[in-house]
Amino acid sequence: MKKIYFLVLSALTLLSCSNDRLLTSATGSIYECLIVSNAAVKNAVCETMGADMYGLPQMEATFTVTHVPTGQFDDLFKSTRNILLVDIDEHKYTMVKANRSRDVWSKPQAVIRIQAPSDEAFLDYWQQNGDVIREWFVREELARQLRFYRANTNKDARARLNKQGYDLLIPEDYMLILDTMLNDVPVLWCCNNKGPMRKDILVYSYPYTAQEQFSNEAIIAMRNTVVGQLVSAQVPGSHMGTEYKHFPPVSRQVSALRDTVGGFYAVETRGLWKMLDGEAMGGPFVSLTRLDQVNGRVVTAETFLYAPGQKKRNATRQSEAILYSLQMPNER
Repeated sequence: MKKIYFLVLSALTLLSCSNDRLLTSATGSIYECLIVSNAAVKNAVCETMGADMYGLPQMEATFTVTHVPTGQFDDLFKSTRNILLVDIDEHKYTMVKANRSRDVWSKPQAVIRIQAPSDEAFLDYWQQNGDVIREWFVREELARQLRFYRANTNKDARARLNKQGYDLLIPEDYMLILDTMLNDVPVLWCCNNKGPMRKDILVYSYPYTAQEQFSNEAIIAMRNTVVGQLVSAQVPGSHMGTEYKHFPPVSRQVSALRDTVGGFYAVETRGLWKMLDGEAMGGPFVSLTRLDQVNGRVVTAETFLYAPGQKKRNATRQSEAILYSLQMPNER
């Protein structure tokens, strides 16, 4: 009996390993999505998935979209990293239904299949849920990027942050610039200045006094106070601020990514930074603001980029994923 049990267990193990090998690596670049649908609904879906990403100085689509007619979706396309399948058939379906899956034909892969009895039924559903579906694909990409960061981090920067009770998966190619106090505000500043693009990470915390500190106005006011003292340019007296006129900063409540350790309530703030009283410099920034209930503090992790003349969507999203690794004392 022991021998039979061992043979069965071995066979199952081999089968499991074999199935893992059958999943090829996903194809396509980050923030690309394949849309599979009929021609009648193509424009509506592509318009939503390819809508401009907010908070970039030049317009860039949230996803780079490729469309394939339903009848042409074959093995050549099934390894794509993000796939949205729209199946419309009045003979098979009586109502709209959506299913989401991961790692169906490749890995890592995100797939949403929407079934509908008619074009009209689908378009009505899409008008109400298209933005939510696009956001799910965004968060899948963020979660993939976050898994990548876990392997190699800046141990010194994390150790300094740990002394404050927090943790953030700061990549090892970010160097520590500053670990200081601004009045009652501890600030950790790291930077990746390799190549033509500069990416910065700030983590700072301050005493929690009221729920109003999580409003857009309060978050931006504290941001301006911190970066206004820290970041300057070559022109004497210049300092970093926030752009309000063309792309005013916006805030929204977000939750943890599926691969984040612990769950959390956070406010995401997204907008543009610019240099004041000096050179014409600017770029995108994103921050996550959280409550540290153990120490009674508000904690903000922010990334801002400087890459004149370059596309910034992918780099902004990659840096944004780092913010979701922020952990409070009770989560570590």
